[in-house]
Parts: sequence; C-alpha cells; structure tokens
Amino acid sequence: MVFFSLATIFVIKLFRRDAAASTEEQLENETAANNETFTRGALFEATIGGMREGLLVVDRDMRVMAANPAVYKLFNAPTGKLESQRLTELTRNPAIYSAFLDGLKGVQRSGVKVETRGAERQIFDLNVVPLGSSNGSGPDGALGVFFDVTRTERLEIVRQEFLSNVSHELRTPLTAILAFVETLENGALEDRESSQRFLAIIRKNASRMHGLIDDILELTAIEGGNVQLRAGSVELRPLVDEVIADLGTKSAAGGISVINNVPAGVTVHADARRLVQMLTNLIDNGIKFGREHGRVEIKFASTDRDDITVEDNGEGIPAQHLERLFERFYRVDRARSRDMGGTGLGLAIVKHLALLHGGEVTVQSELGKGTRFTIHLPRVVPTALQST
Repeated sequence: MVFFSLATIFVIKLFRRDAAASTEEQLENETAANNETFTRGALFEATIGGMREGLLVVDRDMRVMAANPAVYKLFNAPTGKLESQRLTELTRNPAIYSAFLDGLKGVQRSGVKVETRGAERQIFDLNVVPLGSSNGSGPDGALGVFFDVTRTERLEIVRQEFLSNVSHELRTPLTAILAFVETLENGALEDRESSQRFLAIIRKNASRMHGLIDDILELTAIEGGNVQLRAGSVELRPLVDEVIADLGTKSAAGGISVINNVPAGVTVHADARRLVQMLTNLIDNGIKFGREHGRVEIKFASTDRDDITVEDNGEGIPAQHLERLFERFYRVDRARSRDMGGTGLGLAIVKHLALLHGGEVTVQSELGKGTRFTIHLPRVVPTALQST
C-alpha cells in the first residue's frame, strides 16, 4: 500500500544516521532503529487501512501521493491505480478540486460537502489541510479526509419531513377550530342550532389534534427504546371481543360487521395492552376504509409463528402503495383519511410494536377484493415443555 511506504520513509528520516560517520555500534543502533521504523510503519498502515474515513494526499502538481482503501472505495478505483494520477483524472467534482487547490495555497478547508453517485448516492464532508513546506515556497502537498455523513444526512431529511408533516397535520384542525371560534364570536353563538353544530366540529378537530399528539409521543417512545413490554400468555378471543366492543359505535355507523373468528382457548405470548393497541389500529382501519355494509374478520393461525389476521372486503390498496404503507404519515388517500380522523401514524405504531415483540406485520391486498394485515408473533414454548 502507498501509505506504508510514505510512513516508512517519513519515520526513517526522523531516525536516520550519518552513514559516513557510522561505527559498528552506530550501525547496530541504526539497524535497531530501522527495525523499529518498519514496525511503526506497519502499525501506521494498519491504522490508516482500517479507517472508515477516506484519506487522500496530493503533491504540488495535484498528483496522488497516497490513498487509503476507503478512498479507493469512494472513487470506485482498483487498488493501487491511483498513485501518480492527477486529481482531475480521478474526479471531475469541482468541490473536491477546489478544496485541494486551496490546501495547496496554504488555506485549510473544512465541511466541504461532496456527493458521489455510483451504485448508491453517498454524501461526504471533506476537510483539507496543507502539508508542511520543505523550502518555504508553499505547501509540499495537501491532505484530505472524507467523512461519510450519508446516514446523518438521511436522518436529517427524515427529521425535516417529520416536522413538516406534524406542522401540516396540526395546522389543518387548528385552522378549522379558529375559524369556527371566530364565527361563534361574531354572533353564531346566539343561534343554538348553529352553535351546537360548530361546537361539535371544534370538538372533533380538537380530538384529532389530541390523537395526533398522543400518537407522536407514543411512536417517539417506541422508536427511542423507551417502551418496555410486559409479555405473558394472553387469551386472544376475549381480547379481540374487547377491541370490537370499543369500536362498536364506529362500525355500527358505517354498517360494518366485525367478526371474531379466533377459536376459543387460543393463547399468544404478548403484552396484552400493546396487542390491544395493534389490533385497535388494524380493525379501526378496516372499518374506516371498508365498503358500506362490508365486513372485517379477525382470524388466527399457528405454524412456526402465531399469526393474527385482520381482513376486510373493502376496495383494496394499489400495489405501488404497499411498500410504504407502514411509513409515518403515509396515506393512500389523504383526503379520505383526514375525513375519517386518521393521524397517519397508526400503521407505523403497529409495525414498531410488532418488531418490539420479536415479530413483524405484513400486508396483502387486491383491488376490489380487500386487504389483509397479519401480525406475526414468535411462538413461546411453555417452560414445562422445553425439556421434552
């Protein structure tokens, strides 16, 4: 590797002896020093070679003097093919060239954003420093360090999208609340029928905001690892009956039949409260997006896992939406979802709670026939049976 030879030469210069004046003892000392030099060089090589950051050194003529494996990977270059290449042959990225040019002028650069587009888009922060001058006429070269910030940048994009979505979702009901409050203040309060209708709308939008904030806090806690499961043996059928009863008003209003087809006596290993939360979200979705006088069925099957399925006979979901369905704030039909009071976070919560149980949630859908969500939970063998 190029860096090894550079390190060796550098350290040899530090420890070199005057050969003309060498005695036998001095020669022995020099040999020992050189051995130490190569040991240090090997250590230097291993350190530089193992770094995730890319290191690139160019000379005064912008020719590559040294590069570590991370740089070869960054530029998608065969090992050993960069030495003596001009920087302009290596890359046409103006940000990289400009940063190294400044380094050769004695100017230190930091935080230079560099994007590469190969098999996948990567983002780097490039820092360039001038290397010392041997004759006082300017730097002998420049050293650049490439820090991979791709993941950080992606997280920042997710954060910005999240804040944007939250702001939008809160602004919509808040605007409605303010508008109807203003209408009431301007005299509608005296009209009992109108005031009751406006107050109902205000309550609906306030409840929507409350639900959104609750879901945001819940999802943040789950994603942050601040939710502890209290898992145990849970009888499934009575738990499903409880969820169906809680959603009875909604299902009756939409003329939706919710059917519990879970056999009596079936148990699963789960946190009962969190399982109720998952089933509530899935059954509620089936009710909200089901066709009029449709049905939602809850089923159970057990193979190598315990599978709880919530299936409706609604309109179905187009295939292109299925992959993103569990993303925060992702909606297939935004307008309809808002009308139904959805926050856009329910399926994301289901996904993370299923993962927290060591399982997963999957979806299958066919246009015109309906949608099937399945919570897959790992089976837990009772302690009494583990040794048999």
